[in-house]
Amino acid sequence: MPAVQMPPPNQKVAGREEDTVEHRTLRDYYVIVRERLWIALPLALIISIGMIYYQSRAVPLYRSAATLQIEKPEKVVTSPDIIDTGINSDIELNTYLQVIASAKMRNRVQESLTPQERQILQRPYLKDLPPGATPPVGVDMGTMSVQSIRSTFLISVSVSHRDPEAAALLANRYIEQFIDSLLENVSGSHDSAVKYLHDRSKQLMEEARIAEQRLQDYMRAQNLVSLDNSTNIAQARLTSVNAALQNARLERLAVEEQFNLVERYRADNRNLLEITSIANYGSVPDLTRQLETLKRDQALLSERYLELHPKMINVVNAIAVANKQLDLAIRLAIADLKTSLERALANEKTLEQEYATQEKEQLRLRDLSIEYRTLEQNAESVKKSYSEILDRHTQATTSKYLEKIPVRPLDLAQIPASPYTPDIRRITQTAIGVGLLVFFGVAIGLSFIDDRIKSAWDIEHFIGANLLGIIPDLSSIKDTDKYKLVLENKNAPGVEPFLSVYSSVKIHSKLDFPKSILVTSTIPGEGKTLVSSNLAGSFARHGKRVLLVDCDLRRPMLHRHFDNTNEVGLISWFENGASLDGDLVGDPYLGITQIGENISLLSSGGRSKTPTQLLESPSFGQLLEKLKKHYDLIVVDSPPLGAVTDSLLIAERVDEVIYVCRFNRAYRKHIRLYIKALRSGKNELLGVVLNGLSPRRIEYYSNYRYYRSYKKYYGTQD
Repeated sequence: MPAVQMPPPNQKVAGREEDTVEHRTLRDYYVIVRERLWIALPLALIISIGMIYYQSRAVPLYRSAATLQIEKPEKVVTSPDIIDTGINSDIELNTYLQVIASAKMRNRVQESLTPQERQILQRPYLKDLPPGATPPVGVDMGTMSVQSIRSTFLISVSVSHRDPEAAALLANRYIEQFIDSLLENVSGSHDSAVKYLHDRSKQLMEEARIAEQRLQDYMRAQNLVSLDNSTNIAQARLTSVNAALQNARLERLAVEEQFNLVERYRADNRNLLEITSIANYGSVPDLTRQLETLKRDQALLSERYLELHPKMINVVNAIAVANKQLDLAIRLAIADLKTSLERALANEKTLEQEYATQEKEQLRLRDLSIEYRTLEQNAESVKKSYSEILDRHTQATTSKYLEKIPVRPLDLAQIPASPYTPDIRRITQTAIGVGLLVFFGVAIGLSFIDDRIKSAWDIEHFIGANLLGIIPDLSSIKDTDKYKLVLENKNAPGVEPFLSVYSSVKIHSKLDFPKSILVTSTIPGEGKTLVSSNLAGSFARHGKRVLLVDCDLRRPMLHRHFDNTNEVGLISWFENGASLDGDLVGDPYLGITQIGENISLLSSGGRSKTPTQLLESPSFGQLLEKLKKHYDLIVVDSPPLGAVTDSLLIAERVDEVIYVCRFNRAYRKHIRLYIKALRSGKNELLGVVLNGLSPRRIEYYSNYRYYRSYKKYYGTQD
């Protein structure tokens, strides 16, 4: 009893296209991405690298933010004359945000800028300005954004600018001008007290200016830095001159005492060498020692020689010269001592004059102090009065206005240390994300555009048919051999896949032998003749009597692959009366030829441009039924469905259908359409054979590993 065939996975009822559930696994997406890797990857890299290049070359911008705090009023406002500016709803908060972001506030901030601040805002452009170019007109106010911090009463005002100092300056200025605008809105007219304080402060400011000017004029006229400083300077000079004068007097007395001592020694005709200052002066000590030495030599020589002896004469002469030199040195010492005395006297006189001058300056400053102190006290008094009035005016104005303003600066903007854009890390992350999106988007998008059959998923889930097996690419095998691989039991890599298809056909078939199987495809060149020949050889190899029928009457090919003529066959049989009597196997018009053990070939018997007359005739169907009495299996090779409708006519006469698809050739939508047409008939679609995959593609386009396992187990076959 035949086995019951279960519907393929994700298919509720076989034969109904609308019940097919399309569900891709991760492996299916892996297959899609890998197939289009060299299209999607370069495009993703170009876009990612381009983003990084252009965004990293953007002008560096600095961002600085200041924060405002909104305080709820503590007292209930009941007077209609007082404006309540408290925030009582999201509408009022949003109004504040819109006011800060308004063009009016922007103009207000721009008008408040000083010339120095405008130069800060223009600094980035002036730095990049080429030599001789005209500076830009106006200032760059940057980009301001304001937002409320969620779940708080805080408003953040941030400014982006090319200059970090300008960003902080503008953020703080927006806050200042916003608060000033609130003050102006709630101030109303000044009351008399505030006006009086304002007018009085201006009057005192002018008086303070005049008093200060008088003091400065007086100091300039008297050549004073300030009275205290001038007095201290004069006192310091007087003290310094006095100390120098005392030292000069002591020095003069010491020199004068030495000079007087020399004069007394000279008057008493005493030896001046007894005076220390004379004895130690210049060359006097050396000359004294030299003279003493000569005198000792003279005394020693006088004991041995007379006075007229040459040696005695030489010693006497040397003593005379030494005495002469010593007298000259002593006179020089006396002259130098006299010069020192004169210098000391002159220095003492100069210091006495300087001391007298400083005493006069000290007395002059003492006389000026009365008038100076008067002017200084007057200026200080006026400035103190101005400061007090100004403080009272500020306090009055602040208390009058700010008690109605619930907005306070919380954090002032600080000068940013580094630009926030271009952020290389963020740019790289974004570019990588965009690159991944482009990569997977292109790969998966092309899978929807490219509708050609590629994988097991396309067959089992999109088309909704069983995958009977995968045939590898046999282009390396000669055409004379690959159609007889199984029949001749060749040891080639392509044999095992055909035997696997044979096993799948037996498993999925619901009918017992004898029966007929139609092999067809969508377009020419998909390998249906190759599959028909080797499938028939597989059954014959397993002991079944098989008849291989060439029903491609427009373009017959089987007789060539098995080295037969095509003079007799279906067409000649039909043209000669289509007789069903007698021995059909031996009918000369059919010309059935045995091409191997357990397998025979029924050729087309020529070519026909209009074969539908034969295929639609009752005798064709009767012929197939009578041939089943002689054969266990009839394998019918038919023309492609996408070219002609012959296969649909043949399908009405056979029991089961096998559909052949070549990798990356026919479109899925066409295959599903033709399979739907086949299923609408009475025959049973066994499944689809996927043909023409390279060994590498077999490994990642399906879960069927038999080809690789075959090579690992049996090794490479010649």
